[in-house]
Amino acid sequence: MPPLSIPASGPASAFAARRLLSRWLLLGEWRAHPVRALVAILAITIGVSLGFAIHLINAAAFNEFSSAVKSLSGQADVQVAGREALFDESIYPQLAQRDGVAVASPVLDLQVGVVNGPDKSGEPLHVLAFDVFRVGFISPDLIGAPADSQPFDTLADDAIFLSPAALRWLQLAEGGKLDLRAGTGSVSLRVAGSLQGSRAGQRLAVMDIGAAQWRFGKLGQLSRIDLKLRSGVNRDAFQAALARELEARYPGRFRVSQPNDENQNSRNNNLSRAYRVNLTVLALVALFTGAFLVFSTQALSVIRRRSQFALLRVLGMERASLLRQVLLEGASVGVVGSALGIACGYALAAVALRFFGGDLGAGYFAGVQPEVQFAPVAAFVYFALGLGVALLGCAAPALEAARAAPAIALKSGSEEAVTTRLAKTWPALACLLLAGVLSQLPPVFELPLFGYLSIALLLIGAIALMPQLAALVFRFLNRTWLRTAASSRSPVISLTLARLANASGQAGIALGGVLSSFSLMVAMAIMVSSFRVSVDDWLLQVLPADLYARTAAAGSTAGMTRREQTLIAALPGVARVDFQRLRSMSLAPDRPNVVLIARPINLQDPGKSLVLVGDSLPVPAGAKPVWLSEAAADLYNRKPGQDISLPLAGGLHPFFVAGIWRDYARSSGAIQMSLYAYRAITRDMDVSDAAIWLAKDVSAGTLKETLKTLPFGDSLEVWEPSAIRALSLQIFDRSFAVTYLLEAIAIVIGLFGVAATFSAQTLARAREFGMLRHVGVTRGQILGILACEGGALTALGIATGFVLGLLISFVLVFVVNPQSFHWTMQLHLPWPLIATVAGALLTAAAATALVSGRQALSGGPIRAVREDW
Repeated sequence: MPPLSIPASGPASAFAARRLLSRWLLLGEWRAHPVRALVAILAITIGVSLGFAIHLINAAAFNEFSSAVKSLSGQADVQVAGREALFDESIYPQLAQRDGVAVASPVLDLQVGVVNGPDKSGEPLHVLAFDVFRVGFISPDLIGAPADSQPFDTLADDAIFLSPAALRWLQLAEGGKLDLRAGTGSVSLRVAGSLQGSRAGQRLAVMDIGAAQWRFGKLGQLSRIDLKLRSGVNRDAFQAALARELEARYPGRFRVSQPNDENQNSRNNNLSRAYRVNLTVLALVALFTGAFLVFSTQALSVIRRRSQFALLRVLGMERASLLRQVLLEGASVGVVGSALGIACGYALAAVALRFFGGDLGAGYFAGVQPEVQFAPVAAFVYFALGLGVALLGCAAPALEAARAAPAIALKSGSEEAVTTRLAKTWPALACLLLAGVLSQLPPVFELPLFGYLSIALLLIGAIALMPQLAALVFRFLNRTWLRTAASSRSPVISLTLARLANASGQAGIALGGVLSSFSLMVAMAIMVSSFRVSVDDWLLQVLPADLYARTAAAGSTAGMTRREQTLIAALPGVARVDFQRLRSMSLAPDRPNVVLIARPINLQDPGKSLVLVGDSLPVPAGAKPVWLSEAAADLYNRKPGQDISLPLAGGLHPFFVAGIWRDYARSSGAIQMSLYAYRAITRDMDVSDAAIWLAKDVSAGTLKETLKTLPFGDSLEVWEPSAIRALSLQIFDRSFAVTYLLEAIAIVIGLFGVAATFSAQTLARAREFGMLRHVGVTRGQILGILACEGGALTALGIATGFVLGLLISFVLVFVVNPQSFHWTMQLHLPWPLIATVAGALLTAAAATALVSGRQALSGGPIRAVREDW
């Protein structure tokens, strides 16, 4: 290390001297212990990069998705849509002839299944049908470009135009043939051209509205009507007047809105907001763990250099200067880690969007091709978070270093006084108490903000209590051990317990990193495992039949007619068939649509047909019952015994909420009702799916072959419950792939934290080991002591971390999850994973202690104690 030379006196010289001293102390510490500094920087870097990357990915995907939705509205001023998916086109002349309307463009919006599609996911193709003579005034970019030799293909009944992304997805070229699903049959269309005005990655098809209504069996039906107003007409006033008039003439049938208004933005946002927020919070787990790593490394560094700081105080360094110096060391870690995190986060986001798309496996943003955009404000926020975490981690050690009395700090053996002052009982208990209170509070803006804060306080409170807990446990073990006869014959264990019992403060610091990383890993593992097991159990309950049949490549145009249902029910080998009909409807303008499921329900005992949460209420005479999913009940504030109005057959119909049922498939909400009641109201006899029970001595394979012999058999997909379960769990695992990755990163950071903490603590005790060598303790016995200490401390950290992780998982499973996704689940503990990580932590702690011990003992006993004043 270069010698310290102090410039001449004077204000400028004094400032230069302080800068030189500060730089000398900082760089000297980093050179002396580079691994410890790198681990702390790495923890901050990983936390910032993950948080920033997920923010960029979510922002890019959401913005591209919203822009794609907005592009479909073109230059429309007002839109009229039905609360049901489709409505009768008889309203169109009234709107087209209304005063103030320049152009009224009818739209048919369909999700159409692709026969023999490009993948097995069954993802439908988004088809928009327009009147080409009217859409040109509102959305000219959505008019297909026909070949020069076929200028009237935009009106042809066999022509369809595909966006470039759809052409690539379907592996088609202009002039190719596209087969789409219509009922149990198919419609063969000619690819007449492309949509050059569509957005990158937008899978979209456009055709003539009359042709689409005829081909897909939607004659006389529309999805919405886009209105372009005359110049000078006030859009807000026009919208309000039209909404009042339509509600008076057609109660509960239509919604009048402006494109891209607050309600539409809210619908787009609510579709994936909970997922995006929870993913961001999980990403910040690494940053939160990094804060405790910074705290433990800085606290141990302050303890090790306590006499050096005291000497600087004696030589004239002011208390405030020393405080700034220790904070500067923490801030340096934060600045370097945050800067690297921002750079790595941007690169990670670019790679993820390039190879995995914007939905990260969850399916919220399928069909868009977002590009990463650097966000300066978000970068500043995440940089500040990383720096703030580092400063918070070193704040307590910095204050202790500044407050220490030089005369006492110069004496060897006063290190435990540092940790005693750092560990206060009442703030820890206050944090734990406040965490319990916050966990009972309701969500804020439909987000579990108090739940997240409760988890943070649980961690802070538990870690602050670790010195007291370590003292209590190890003093008890020491007293118990000393009463046994084996204590006199096992000096290694005796010295280990004596040291842990009398230096519990340092033990508590060492346990901080273990406790934070292991408890968060346990909590995340329990949450994901609980969700997965709950989904699996739910699938067992909702799939009671032997076979399930639906139209292949379903979409909104598929289904089975009454005649086809009769043919299925009459097949030999079929003991019973339950058909169900799925429809989409809007209950609130600012929320995504809910799904209505009409199916046979045992009205005398609904629990036999539904996975109920609680009991089903008796239905009042004359009332029509429905059962709401947990998400629907929560989102629309409905409880059993209340009424709810549903838009069916062009009007609002009152229903009695008889109960709540569990549904993990639709986070936007679902409602079940009797198929008989649905048909009585709507006269809709088509169905979407069939659940089939086999007759005695008939195998599933035999009935599958029989189903394929039907006239429409080639259009059916037939699944056994086990295959549906396997596919559903595969989709679940793909959706949670990012969560699994974040969980693995938390484990890795925990292992690094354990290694760094025990390494720093062991190297700081070189003088202690020298003294033990002087009194006759052998090198092997000291290494044994270190291995036992590492194992004992880690075992206590694991036991405490398991309890803390279990408490945090209670908050995640019973507070955060219901407030985020509006469904409940059962608790399940993944014992194999927890045991594996616990074993890895124990091994890492013992191995690190041994390796660091060898390094600490390498200098010889005389050299180790020469500074012991």
